Amino acid sequence: MFPDAMNAIEIADPGDATMLRPTTRPVPVPRHDQILIRVAWAGVNRPDVLQRQGLYAPPADASDLPGLEVSGEIVGMGVGVTRWRKGEQVCALVPGGGYAEYVACNGDHALRIPYGLTMREGACLPETAFTVWSNVVTRGRLAGGERFLVHGGTSGIGMMAVQVARGLGARVFATAGSDEKCAAIAALGATPINYRDADFVKVLEAEGGADLILDMVGGGYIPRNVRALADDGRLVMIAFLDGPKVELNFAQVMVKRLTLTGSTLRPQSDAAKAEIAEALRKRLWPMISAGTVKVAIDSEFDLNDAPNAHRRMESSQHIGKIVLKVAGDPG
Repeated sequence: MFPDAMNAIEIADPGDATMLRPTTRPVPVPRHDQILIRVAWAGVNRPDVLQRQGLYAPPADASDLPGLEVSGEIVGMGVGVTRWRKGEQVCALVPGGGYAEYVACNGDHALRIPYGLTMREGACLPETAFTVWSNVVTRGRLAGGERFLVHGGTSGIGMMAVQVARGLGARVFATAGSDEKCAAIAALGATPINYRDADFVKVLEAEGGADLILDMVGGGYIPRNVRALADDGRLVMIAFLDGPKVELNFAQVMVKRLTLTGSTLRPQSDAAKAEIAEALRKRLWPMISAGTVKVAIDSEFDLNDAPNAHRRMESSQHIGKIVLKVAGDPG
């Protein structure tokens, strides 16, 4: 059994990290096709920061609590759930509500913790894995032997993208802003580009251009990305840390036959997310279990210390994932 109420972190008002405050909420009741998870760990992601700032509203039917990925134990199930049993340990993509002791989510958006990983590591996977696989592999169509560039190479998304691309046989380049971060990228087998010392456009042009670029910066990077792409190259945008608007010469897009696309994960349908989860289960999870793709954790904070976790995220000093300890791993 589980209690009627739970501890959680809410956003009191849009603003800085002090707006993340402990609260008590009713334990969610799983609806049709949903599972209820007793949360062990919750991942911290850039969209959580944007939501706290009032810039990224949750879907209308989602919890207003922040948190998009968790790991934990299934303790309840709604009507229609056949894949899972109570007591199973999973990690899951959730539409909101991860910063809490319990969270409900669609059962098809959960996956078993990959073999050999702890639940702490498992909480680092869903948001990054869903985002990277759907944008690099499905939308970006990355193939072995191609040249791949990811910006923000030591973010959770960046480190996952580097490893997935390497696992697919691509030549990987990644940007970062310090020697320490570049060393972490090199340790993953990719070519680091310190954007404070080098122009990624010139680096990629010298290599023949990038076949695929994954960009979360936007702004002035967009026209530079276009210049850095090879003929028939693809640019996939997943965030706009420097803004979504820019002047762009589309003649370059036409001459080089480029594809410019992008996506956000949270608003996608349950069916679309379930399809991504199935691809992860079949193709990425074996790579993780084999050690081809590893989880890199920068730091952990207790649930009630979520404000400092957000400050760490906003400092951009982290290398890898930031996690919140809710209950921790069993034993």
